Amino acid sequence: MIGRKTLSTVLLTVMGIALLLTAASVLAQEPAAVGAKSASAAQGWTLRRVMHDGGWLMWVLAVVSVAGVALSIYLWMMLRVSQIVPRFLHRELVEKIRAGSMDDVRRACEYRPCPLSLVVLAGIDYLRGAHNPKGDVLKDAMESEGARQAEGLMGQTQYLLDIAVIAPMIGLLGTIFGMIQAFSGVAFDIASAKPVVLAAGVSKALLTTAFGLIIGIPAMGLYAYFRRKAGRLISLLEVATTDILTALIDTKVK
Repeated sequence: MIGRKTLSTVLLTVMGIALLLTAASVLAQEPAAVGAKSASAAQGWTLRRVMHDGGWLMWVLAVVSVAGVALSIYLWMMLRVSQIVPRFLHRELVEKIRAGSMDDVRRACEYRPCPLSLVVLAGIDYLRGAHNPKGDVLKDAMESEGARQAEGLMGQTQYLLDIAVIAPMIGLLGTIFGMIQAFSGVAFDIASAKPVVLAAGVSKALLTTAFGLIIGIPAMGLYAYFRRKAGRLISLLEVATTDILTALIDTKVK
């Protein structure tokens, strides 16, 4: 049975992917502002034409959107309790530590690599190398490794924030290039109707900004969601580490 949290994760990720992948089709459905000529042009818009009219920066944005989709899928698969702090492993480690089977504890951690395993292995390595182990030093060793694991979890979500910030900026850059091109065309094309030339150039220039925002807004929402999820998992890792540290101190530290 799918839990409520798992279901919300799936739905939110699917929404983000759908928004990222349908950016061009949304743009292609925008009606023309005025006139029959503009209307017929808008009806002829396709994904290929949108990418062509937007210029080479549209392809850069397409690559960024694919990276955002791939990263969202990766975070959805990795930011789970079973991947960070497996409950069965937590219980098994505490039981083996209290039974005094440190070799079995190491084997269990090596068999199931995860952030919790790495934190416990840091403590076991200290106990194995210390002649007179001390509780505060053991605590520092495990907390240091725990801090490294927490930084790694939060750092993975940071890439989504980078995409959310960079995509609109790339779109704005494309719009600036397009505006320069449009005004240059008006300045040097004396024979044509300048308002029509300018309007056509500006509409093409704004494509990149719209595309960048359509990528950036879902990426920002997904970043906020996965950041909160990573924070909850880090809290669970701290609780599990405290339980295991207590068992190690009771068993091995005099």
